[in-house]
Amino acid sequence: MIQSKPAAAPDTLILGSEDVAAAFDWADAIAALRRQYGADISDDMFPPRAMARGDGVWLRTLSGLAPDGTVMGAKMIAASMHARRASYLIPLFDQQTADLLALIDGNAITGYRTAATTALALDALAPAGPVTLGVLGTGFEARHHVEALHAIREIAEVSVFSPNPASRAAFAAHFAPLGLTVRPMESAQALVEAGPAMLLCAARSRDEQPLFDGRWLRPGMTVASIGSTLPEQREVDPETIRRAALIVADMPDEVAHDTGDMHAARDAGVAFENRLVALSQVVSGAVPGRGSAEDIVLYKSVGAALQDITVAAMCLDRARAQDLGRSIPTVIRTVQK
Repeated sequence: MIQSKPAAAPDTLILGSEDVAAAFDWADAIAALRRQYGADISDDMFPPRAMARGDGVWLRTLSGLAPDGTVMGAKMIAASMHARRASYLIPLFDQQTADLLALIDGNAITGYRTAATTALALDALAPAGPVTLGVLGTGFEARHHVEALHAIREIAEVSVFSPNPASRAAFAAHFAPLGLTVRPMESAQALVEAGPAMLLCAARSRDEQPLFDGRWLRPGMTVASIGSTLPEQREVDPETIRRAALIVADMPDEVAHDTGDMHAARDAGVAFENRLVALSQVVSGAVPGRGSAEDIVLYKSVGAALQDITVAAMCLDRARAQDLGRSIPTVIRTVQK
C-alpha cells in the first residue's frame, strides 16, 4: 500500500508592530473574543502564568489553547531591568499539525487585546442601548478602550478626567474625528458623581491610592478596572468592591489573589468570593451579567492568554488576506512523536 506524503508545512509568517496595526480591526477582534469566551473552556487549556527570574532579568509566559481547536500558543515577555527593556513575542501553532504558523509582536497585540476584551465585558454587563462613558485616564490604554467600545456600542457622551488639563484637552481632540462628544471634568469626584452608565478606570494612581471613592458610585453603573494587576497596585477601593452586586474577572483566581485592590478589600473585611465569576460564564450565558437595573457591576482584568491568542490569530488571518508580514520558509520543523 502506497502511503501519501503529508502535506507540506505552511511558511511561518512574521508580523511586526506595523503589520499588526494594519491587520487589526476592533469589531473583528471583539467578535473573535466573544466566540472564544462563549465556547467550552477547561482549566487545562489555560494553566497559570509562569515566571523565570534571575538577577535583574525575568521571562514571563502565558500559554493556552484556543477553545475552538484552531491554534495554540503563548505570549512570552522577556525583561532586563539592567537595560530597562522588554521584548514581547507570541508564537502561534496549528493545533492539528503542530506547525509553527506565525511569530507576532506581542506588545502590539497586548495594546489591543485588553481594550477589546473590556469592550466585550462592558457590552455584556451594561444595559442595551446608547451609553454614557466616564474615563479616568487619558493614556493609550484609555484611548484604545474608548475606540473599542465605540466599535460595538453607541456612545452618547464621554466624560474624562486626568490631573493634567492639557491631557484632557488632547484626549477630547483625539476623538473629534470620530464624532464623539468628550467632556473634560475637573475632578474624579465630579466625573463619577455625574453618573455615567459605564466607568472606565485606566489610570493606576502613581501613589497606589484608589482613583475614586466607591461611595460616589450611583446605582446601575458598570465599572471596569484594568490598571491594577499586581499586589502592590491599587485602582478601586474596598467600598467599590463591597457595593458591587457582581464582580466579573477575566482570570478570577488571579484577580482574587494577585491584585492589590482585592488584597485591600480582604484586609478591610469585605468578602467578595461569592460574587466573583469568570467572564466566560457571563459571555456563555451560564451566569446573568446583571440581576437588576440598579446593580453596580464591576469588571476586573489582569489579562489572559486567551485574549492574546485570540487577537493574534485574528490578526494573522487578516494579515494573510492583506498580504502583510514577512513569510519565511519553515525552519522549525515538526518531529514524529
